[in-house]
Amino acid sequence: MDVEDGDFVEDGLTFAENARKKAVYFSDKVGMLTLAEDSGILVDALEGELGVKTRRWGAGEAASDDEWIEYFMKKMEGEEERGAKFVCSACLIDDGEEKFFEGETSGLITEKLMVPIIAGLPLSSCFLPEGCEKVYAALSENEKNLVSHRGKAIRAVRSFFDAN
Repeated sequence: MDVEDGDFVEDGLTFAENARKKAVYFSDKVGMLTLAEDSGILVDALEGELGVKTRRWGAGEAASDDEWIEYFMKKMEGEEERGAKFVCSACLIDDGEEKFFEGETSGLITEKLMVPIIAGLPLSSCFLPEGCEKVYAALSENEKNLVSHRGKAIRAVRSFFDAN
C-alpha cells in the first residue's frame, strides 16, 4: 500500500504527529500491528524552514533530487552555522495502543556534495554525522544503521519487542 492513496494527508506539525497519522491510516486499512515513521532534518542556519516539510521545502516535492539538493546547497552558500540534526519518530500501533520511538543524529552540512546522490536521499551526500569521517551516503549500510536517526528509532522498537 502506498501512502499516496489519495485519501491520506501528511499535515502534522511534528514528526510524531505525522508518524501517528501514517500508522493509524494503515492500521485502519489492514487491521493489524502497524509501524510507521516520519523523519526530516533541522538545519540551524535555516531554522524553522525544513523539519516536517523537508521534502516539500524549497524546490518542492515535485523537484528531482538534483533540483532539490541544488536549491538546498545554494541556500547554504556562505553560511557559517552548518549544524544540523536528522530526526525520526516512529509510531507503533498494536490493537489500538500507540507507542512512540525517537531517534536523532546531529552533524554538519558539508560545503559541497561529498559523494554522488542516493536516489530519494539527496541530503545524505552532504550530511556528516557527529563522530564520523564520512557523510551518510558514503557509509556502509551497517555503519549508517548504527548512527542514523532511523536506525536509532528502529533499534528502540526492537528493544521494546525484546522486552515484551
